Amino acid sequence: MEKTIVTLSGNDAVGIIAKVCTFFAENGINILDISQTTADGRIDMMMVVDTSGFKGKFGELVEGLNKVGESVGCTIRAQHEAIFDMMHRI
Repeated sequence: MEKTIVTLSGNDAVGIIAKVCTFFAENGINILDISQTTADGRIDMMMVVDTSGFKGKFGELVEGLNKVGESVGCTIRAQHEAIFDMMHRI
């Protein structure tokens, strides 16, 4: 299993989660965990996904998520789990 942390932040709108989930499904990416907060017209979401079914390189995943983010007016970032863990270690 190859875990990746995906974060999304921006203005809330209809269809944001659907577009992100569609991208994941079309690319063999499984969502393992998801948390979301919406307040005052903003959305913040964090997902742990399994990218072992993704056939491309990590840079292609990042590029694809950037395109999805642009289409929904949000910023979407992806990091390997190990890097995320090291950055958030206390």
